[in-house]
Amino acid sequence: MATPQTPYEAVLHAARDVTRLDSALDAEMLGAALLGSVYAVAETDRDTAVREFVAGFLTATSRRRSAAATTIRAVFAALVPDAEGAARVRPGAYAPAWAGQLGRVHLTGAWSYGDVYGDQTSYLATFAYDDAEGGPEHALVALVDHNIGITKDVFVGGPAARIVEQAREICTQDEFTWFRTEDPSRMRTEVSRHLAITDDLGELPAQGSLATDRALVGARLAVLPAPAPAATVEALPLTDETRTRLVRAFLGSPEAVRFSLDRVADGELASLHFCLGLLLDHAASFPDADPMRWSPTVAELFLLDWVHRRAVLDMDDAAMLPRVLRGWAAYAARQRGLAPAAAARTDEAIEEMIPEFARLYSTGERRSPATAAVAQLMADGVDPDDPVALDAWIEANRHRLTDDPA
Repeated sequence: MATPQTPYEAVLHAARDVTRLDSALDAEMLGAALLGSVYAVAETDRDTAVREFVAGFLTATSRRRSAAATTIRAVFAALVPDAEGAARVRPGAYAPAWAGQLGRVHLTGAWSYGDVYGDQTSYLATFAYDDAEGGPEHALVALVDHNIGITKDVFVGGPAARIVEQAREICTQDEFTWFRTEDPSRMRTEVSRHLAITDDLGELPAQGSLATDRALVGARLAVLPAPAPAATVEALPLTDETRTRLVRAFLGSPEAVRFSLDRVADGELASLHFCLGLLLDHAASFPDADPMRWSPTVAELFLLDWVHRRAVLDMDDAAMLPRVLRGWAAYAARQRGLAPAAAARTDEAIEEMIPEFARLYSTGERRSPATAAVAQLMADGVDPDDPVALDAWIEANRHRLTDDPA
C-alpha cells in the first residue's frame, strides 16, 4: 500500500479497522489516541490544535463513504463536538450498531482523593452509556498537582467498579490520604481549570496517558454539570494587611513559643520578619496559593530551591530560616486541622533538609544570575540605595554580569 500523503490520510489508514471494534468506548479510545499525536506535537494551545485538526479532517474526508471513514468521522465528532462541522456528522449506513451510542453517556458517580497536605488531588468519575450496546461502565481519573498548578495526568478505562474500589482501598490503608464523594461540578471546574494550563505547556509531563486520553477526557468532562458562576471565582493575592495579620497571629501562637520565635532579640527581628515574608512570598508563587499549605514536598521546594533562586540571605537570615519554617509549618498544620503524625512528618523532613540547605547557601550553586549579582554586591559592601556606588560597582564587575569578557 502507498504511503499516506497527508496527516488526514494517515489517520484514515490508522483507523481502517475501527468498524471491527466491539463498542463505542473502544472506538472513542482509539479516536482519542489518534488525536493524542496531534495534541502531543502542538507547541502551545493544544486543545485548539486538536479542534482545528478535527475540523480539517472532517472537511477533507467529507466525500469518503467507506464504513471506516464515516465511523471515524463520527468518533471525532463525538470527541470534539465544538469542532467546525462536527454537528453535521452522522454515522454512515454501514457503521457498526454501536455507532449511535458514541458520546451518549451519563454520570454514575464522582469522588476525589489525595494527600492530607494538599499537594495532589485525584478526581474520579464513572460513566455508563445510555444503551449497554455502547460499551461497559468506565472511569475517568484526573490527577491535579497543586504544586505545579496543572492537571498532571489523565486516564480513562475500566472496569469502573474496580478502579473506584482500588482507590478507596489505597486511601484507607494510608493515614496520610483521604477519599470522599465529590461534587461533579467542582470536579469539572478543577480538572478543566488545571487542564487548560497543561494544554499550554511547552513540554508535557513525560509519563502517563495525558496525550492519548486528553480528547476523551474533554468529552467526558463536558457531561458533568457546569459550575455556578460563583464557583469559578479565584482567590485574590494576599494584601499587606492580610500578611501583617497572619504574621501577628503566628507570633502569638504556641508554635512560635515552641521554636523561640515569640521573643527574639532586637538584633534578630529584621531576620525574623524577612524570613516570614519569604514564606508568604513562596506560598503566593503557587497557582493555588495558600499560606497554610505546607508539606514535606512544599518545604523542600522552598528550602532547597526557591529561596536560593529568589532571595539573598545574610548569615543571620540563613541561621534563622529553618527554624522559622519549622514553626510556621507546625502552625499551618494546626490551622488546617492536620493530624499530629502528619505535622510531625513535615517537621522531620525539614530537619533532614537543613544540612543540604546550609550547603547550598554556602556554595551559592542554585542562585539565579540576578541573585548572585546582588549577593556579590552586598559582599563587596556596596549600598544598593547609593546609585553612584552601584553604577561604579556594575562598571567594575561588568565581566561578571555579561557573557562578553570585554
